[in-house]
Amino acid sequence: MTAARLGIVTVLIALSACGGQDAPEQTAPPCRTERFEGQRFTHCIADPERHEIALYLDGADGRPLERFGALRDLLGDVAGTIAFAMNAGMYGEDLRPIGLFVTDGEERVPLNRNAGPGNFHMAPNGVFYADDAGWHVATTADYAARSPRPRIATQSGPMLVIAGKLHPDFSENGPSRHFRNGVGVDADGNAHFVISDDMVSFYRFARFFRDVAKTPDALYLDGAVSGLWDPAGERMDAAPPLGPLIAVRNSAKAEP
Repeated sequence: MTAARLGIVTVLIALSACGGQDAPEQTAPPCRTERFEGQRFTHCIADPERHEIALYLDGADGRPLERFGALRDLLGDVAGTIAFAMNAGMYGEDLRPIGLFVTDGEERVPLNRNAGPGNFHMAPNGVFYADDAGWHVATTADYAARSPRPRIATQSGPMLVIAGKLHPDFSENGPSRHFRNGVGVDADGNAHFVISDDMVSFYRFARFFRDVAKTPDALYLDGAVSGLWDPAGERMDAAPPLGPLIAVRNSAKAEP
């Protein structure tokens, strides 16, 4: 057999081994570390074509899960579908949400429009929710006016970005520094979940959403207790006891 003929046979064998098609592209992991103005953030993106989002609170015993490890155990074999998870909003001493909380279309805690102290009540606060039209972030007032029928919803505060503008009460050189996490939705419908890996101000955290994630609306989820479970990055934060948890799962519709 000539060298040229041998080369042709080799190519045919190689094509046969992979079904005569190009090898499938490797999907990038959903979470990545980014630097913004010298500080570190982990930026996780949920794509509606690849992911589904669910909210969790209680374990099989009816008590709050508190930790990502408990969520993993609760899910069992389904835990392998988790792309990433974060704490999902503010809660009281009993680890129950202090604002709107909807899971599987069931409203478990009503919308909280009361005035009060603390970050949750820093008006405007807001809601992250999912309905048949996609994922959304809205101020509490806008959510109430729309009266949607969400599959999931979690209320927290304050809003970080509102119609492309930073929350009006944020000071550029504010002294408060914490590890923080939040969520925003971009113009293409992707949900951006971000956790700071350094202690940052509200102002800088909000600007990450506006300038890096490019989300015209973004909601603060919590600070100090913020945690992330990123299976691909082999990260499971040992945060203090947590209330509601939000999990982004790989969708069956994204499988080849």
